[in-house]
Amino acid sequence: MTIIPKTSHRSKQEEIMDNFELQGNELKRTLKDLENINKWLGGNKITIKGVKQLLKGKPKSKTYSIADIGCGNGSVLREIAKWGKNNGYDLKLIGIDANAHSIRVAKQESNDFPEISFQELNIFSPQFNDLDFDIITCTLTLHHFKDQEIASIMMNFKENSNLGVVINDLHRSKMAWYLFQAFCFVFIDNEIARKDGLVSILRAFKKKDLNIYASNIPMAQHTISWEWAFRYLWVIRNKEII
Repeated sequence: MTIIPKTSHRSKQEEIMDNFELQGNELKRTLKDLENINKWLGGNKITIKGVKQLLKGKPKSKTYSIADIGCGNGSVLREIAKWGKNNGYDLKLIGIDANAHSIRVAKQESNDFPEISFQELNIFSPQFNDLDFDIITCTLTLHHFKDQEIASIMMNFKENSNLGVVINDLHRSKMAWYLFQAFCFVFIDNEIARKDGLVSILRAFKKKDLNIYASNIPMAQHTISWEWAFRYLWVIRNKEII
Protein backbone atom coordinates (compact mmCIF):
# COMPACT_ATOMS: atom_id res chain seq x y z
CA MET A 1 0.00 0.00 0.00
CA THR A 2 1.42 3.37 -1.06
CA ILE A 3 1.73 5.91 1.75
CA ILE A 4 0.21 9.25 0.76
CA PRO A 5 2.97 11.87 1.21
CA LYS A 6 2.48 14.99 3.31
CA THR A 7 3.24 18.19 1.43
CA SER A 8 2.11 20.86 3.91
CA HIS A 9 5.73 21.41 4.99
CA ARG A 10 9.10 20.80 3.39
CA SER A 11 10.58 17.38 4.13
CA LYS A 12 13.89 17.20 6.01
CA GLN A 13 14.80 13.83 4.50
CA GLU A 14 18.22 13.77 2.86
CA GLU A 15 18.90 12.62 -0.69
CA ILE A 16 21.50 10.10 -1.79
CA MET A 17 23.08 12.79 -4.00
CA ASP A 18 23.72 14.91 -0.89
CA ASN A 19 26.64 12.57 -0.19
CA PHE A 20 29.64 14.21 -1.87
CA GLU A 21 31.50 10.89 -1.77
CA LEU A 22 29.24 9.42 -4.46
CA GLN A 23 31.50 8.98 -7.47
CA GLY A 24 32.55 6.81 -10.40
CA ASN A 25 30.16 5.22 -12.87
CA GLU A 26 27.30 5.32 -10.39
CA LEU A 27 27.55 9.12 -10.09
CA LYS A 28 28.08 9.61 -13.83
CA ARG A 29 25.06 7.49 -14.71
CA THR A 30 22.84 9.21 -12.13
CA LEU A 31 23.86 12.68 -13.33
CA LYS A 32 23.10 11.61 -16.90
CA ASP A 33 19.69 10.27 -15.92
CA LEU A 34 18.90 13.49 -14.04
CA GLU A 35 20.02 15.44 -17.11
CA ASN A 36 17.67 13.39 -19.30
CA ILE A 37 14.75 13.85 -16.91
CA ASN A 38 15.33 17.60 -16.92
CA LYS A 39 15.61 17.63 -20.71
CA TRP A 40 12.53 15.48 -21.35
CA LEU A 41 10.40 17.58 -18.99
CA GLY A 42 11.65 20.89 -20.39
CA GLY A 43 13.44 22.01 -17.25
CA ASN A 44 16.45 23.64 -18.88
CA LYS A 45 14.21 25.90 -20.94
CA ILE A 46 12.90 27.40 -17.70
CA THR A 47 16.37 28.49 -16.58
CA ILE A 48 17.06 29.96 -20.02
CA LYS A 49 13.72 31.80 -19.85
CA GLY A 50 14.93 33.49 -16.66
CA VAL A 51 18.29 34.37 -18.20
CA LYS A 52 16.50 35.91 -21.19
CA GLN A 53 14.45 38.09 -18.84
CA LEU A 54 17.57 39.45 -17.14
CA LEU A 55 19.40 40.06 -20.43
CA LYS A 56 16.43 41.64 -22.22
CA GLY A 57 17.42 45.04 -23.57
CA LYS A 58 21.07 44.62 -22.61
CA PRO A 59 23.71 45.27 -25.31
CA LYS A 60 25.11 42.18 -27.01
CA SER A 61 28.47 43.92 -27.42
CA LYS A 62 29.30 43.09 -23.79
CA THR A 63 30.50 39.77 -22.36
CA TYR A 64 28.17 38.50 -19.62
CA SER A 65 29.30 36.13 -16.87
CA ILE A 66 26.81 33.52 -15.68
CA ALA A 67 27.48 31.17 -12.77
CA ASP A 68 25.41 28.02 -12.30
CA ILE A 69 25.32 26.88 -8.67
CA GLY A 70 25.12 23.15 -8.04
CA CYS A 71 26.03 22.58 -11.67
CA GLY A 72 26.21 18.76 -11.51
CA ASN A 73 27.50 17.51 -14.85
CA GLY A 74 27.17 20.97 -16.43
CA SER A 75 24.15 20.18 -18.61
CA VAL A 76 22.34 23.46 -17.90
CA LEU A 77 25.43 25.48 -18.79
CA ARG A 78 25.81 23.63 -22.06
CA GLU A 79 22.23 24.51 -22.97
CA ILE A 80 22.80 28.16 -22.01
CA ALA A 81 25.97 28.16 -24.13
CA LYS A 82 24.04 26.88 -27.17
CA TRP A 83 21.31 29.46 -26.62
CA GLY A 84 23.87 32.25 -26.27
CA LYS A 85 25.60 31.32 -29.54
CA ASN A 86 22.30 31.10 -31.40
CA ASN A 87 21.24 34.54 -30.14
CA GLY A 88 24.47 36.48 -30.53
CA TYR A 89 25.51 36.71 -26.87
CA ASP A 90 29.12 36.49 -25.72
CA LEU A 91 28.87 34.48 -22.49
CA LYS A 92 31.42 33.44 -19.91
CA LEU A 93 29.91 30.47 -18.08
CA ILE A 94 31.11 29.10 -14.75
CA GLY A 95 29.83 25.93 -13.09
CA ILE A 96 30.16 25.76 -9.31
CA ASP A 97 29.65 22.59 -7.28
CA ALA A 98 30.95 21.35 -3.93
CA ASN A 99 31.25 17.79 -5.23
CA ALA A 100 34.71 17.30 -6.76
CA HIS A 101 33.54 14.15 -8.54
CA SER A 102 30.67 16.03 -10.24
CA ILE A 103 33.09 18.74 -11.36
CA ARG A 104 35.33 16.08 -12.91
CA VAL A 105 32.39 14.67 -14.88
CA ALA A 106 31.25 18.16 -15.91
CA LYS A 107 34.67 18.99 -17.34
CA GLN A 108 34.69 15.77 -19.37
CA GLU A 109 31.20 16.41 -20.73
CA SER A 110 31.97 20.04 -21.66
CA ASN A 111 35.17 19.65 -23.70
CA ASP A 112 33.51 21.18 -26.77
CA PHE A 113 32.47 24.33 -24.90
CA PRO A 114 35.50 26.62 -24.35
CA GLU A 115 33.26 29.31 -22.84
CA ILE A 116 32.47 27.02 -19.87
CA SER A 117 34.76 26.55 -16.87
CA PHE A 118 34.17 24.83 -13.54
CA GLN A 119 35.12 25.38 -9.91
CA GLU A 120 34.89 23.02 -6.96
CA LEU A 121 33.61 25.42 -4.33
CA ASN A 122 31.34 25.45 -1.30
CA ILE A 123 28.93 28.39 -1.53
CA PHE A 124 29.20 28.91 2.24
CA SER A 125 32.95 29.54 1.94
CA PRO A 126 34.55 33.02 2.14
CA GLN A 127 35.97 32.40 -1.35
CA PHE A 128 32.47 32.35 -2.84
CA ASN A 129 31.60 35.67 -1.21
CA ASP A 130 34.50 37.29 -3.06
CA LEU A 131 33.20 36.24 -6.50
CA ASP A 132 31.22 38.50 -8.80
CA PHE A 133 28.99 37.58 -11.76
CA ASP A 134 26.39 39.24 -13.94
CA ILE A 135 23.85 36.46 -13.39
CA ILE A 136 23.62 33.54 -10.99
CA THR A 137 21.45 30.56 -11.91
CA CYS A 138 20.42 27.72 -9.63
CA THR A 139 18.54 24.79 -11.16
CA LEU A 140 17.09 22.06 -8.93
CA THR A 141 19.62 22.83 -6.20
CA LEU A 142 17.97 25.26 -3.77
CA HIS A 143 15.66 22.57 -2.35
CA HIS A 144 18.71 20.71 -1.00
CA PHE A 145 19.07 23.38 1.70
CA LYS A 146 17.19 24.11 4.91
CA ASP A 147 15.04 27.24 5.23
CA GLN A 148 17.52 29.03 7.48
CA GLU A 149 20.31 28.29 5.01
CA ILE A 150 18.26 29.52 2.08
CA ALA A 151 17.87 32.98 3.63
CA SER A 152 21.65 33.37 3.76
CA ILE A 153 22.23 31.76 0.36
CA MET A 154 19.79 34.03 -1.44
CA MET A 155 21.26 37.19 0.05
CA ASN A 156 24.71 36.03 -1.08
CA PHE A 157 23.41 35.28 -4.56
CA LYS A 158 21.91 38.76 -4.81
CA GLU A 159 25.08 40.45 -3.58
CA ASN A 160 27.28 38.40 -5.94
CA SER A 161 25.24 39.14 -9.08
CA ASN A 162 25.12 42.43 -10.98
CA LEU A 163 21.92 41.82 -12.92
CA GLY A 164 20.13 39.24 -10.86
CA VAL A 165 19.40 35.62 -9.98
CA VAL A 166 17.43 32.83 -11.66
CA ILE A 167 16.01 30.06 -9.48
CA ASN A 168 14.44 27.05 -11.21
CA ASP A 169 13.12 24.52 -8.75
CA LEU A 170 10.35 22.06 -8.02
CA HIS A 171 6.78 22.63 -6.90
CA ARG A 172 5.97 20.53 -3.83
CA SER A 173 2.68 18.75 -4.46
CA LYS A 174 1.10 15.32 -4.21
CA MET A 175 0.22 15.41 -7.90
CA ALA A 176 3.87 15.99 -8.85
CA TRP A 177 4.94 13.14 -6.56
CA TYR A 178 2.50 10.65 -8.14
CA LEU A 179 3.21 11.74 -11.71
CA PHE A 180 6.96 11.43 -11.16
CA GLN A 181 6.45 7.88 -9.86
CA ALA A 182 4.56 7.01 -13.04
CA PHE A 183 7.20 8.72 -15.22
CA CYS A 184 10.02 6.74 -13.61
CA PHE A 185 8.11 3.46 -13.91
CA VAL A 186 8.15 3.92 -17.70
CA PHE A 187 11.38 5.79 -18.41
CA ILE A 188 13.88 5.55 -15.51
CA ASP A 189 15.42 2.38 -14.04
CA ASN A 190 18.11 4.16 -11.99
CA GLU A 191 17.25 3.63 -8.31
CA ILE A 192 19.12 6.72 -7.10
CA ALA A 193 17.43 9.01 -9.63
CA ARG A 194 14.02 7.54 -8.79
CA LYS A 195 14.40 7.75 -5.00
CA ASP A 196 16.06 11.17 -4.99
CA GLY A 197 13.50 12.56 -7.42
CA LEU A 198 10.64 11.68 -5.08
CA VAL A 199 12.47 13.07 -2.05
CA SER A 200 13.30 16.24 -4.01
CA ILE A 201 9.61 16.88 -4.62
CA LEU A 202 8.87 16.58 -0.90
CA ARG A 203 11.79 18.94 -0.10
CA ALA A 204 10.65 21.43 -2.73
CA PHE A 205 8.54 24.57 -2.50
CA LYS A 206 5.09 26.01 -2.61
CA LYS A 207 4.69 29.58 -3.84
CA LYS A 208 4.14 30.82 -0.29
CA ASP A 209 7.61 29.52 0.66
CA LEU A 210 9.24 31.47 -2.17
CA ASN A 211 7.26 34.59 -1.30
CA ILE A 212 8.58 34.41 2.27
CA TYR A 213 12.17 34.08 1.03
CA ALA A 214 11.61 36.97 -1.38
CA SER A 215 10.25 39.23 1.35
CA ASN A 216 13.59 39.00 3.14
CA ILE A 217 15.63 40.13 0.12
CA PRO A 218 15.63 43.96 -0.05
CA MET A 219 16.35 46.18 -3.07
CA ALA A 220 15.21 43.61 -5.61
CA GLN A 221 12.32 43.02 -7.98
CA HIS A 222 10.88 39.51 -7.74
CA THR A 223 8.91 37.55 -10.32
CA ILE A 224 7.65 34.08 -9.36
CA SER A 225 5.82 32.00 -11.96
CA TRP A 226 4.59 28.41 -12.11
CA GLU A 227 6.00 26.45 -15.04
CA TRP A 228 5.52 22.99 -16.47
CA ALA A 229 6.40 20.36 -15.30
CA PHE A 230 5.64 21.35 -11.70
CA ARG A 231 8.39 23.96 -11.49
CA TYR A 232 8.70 27.48 -10.19
CA LEU A 233 10.75 30.12 -11.95
CA TRP A 234 11.88 32.80 -9.50
CA VAL A 235 13.69 35.71 -11.13
CA ILE A 236 15.35 38.27 -8.88
CA ARG A 237 16.31 41.49 -10.62
CA ASN A 238 18.61 43.85 -8.74
CA LYS A 239 16.88 47.23 -8.40
CA GLU A 240 20.18 49.10 -8.59
CA ILE A 241 20.36 48.42 -12.32
CA ILE A 242 16.69 48.88 -13.24
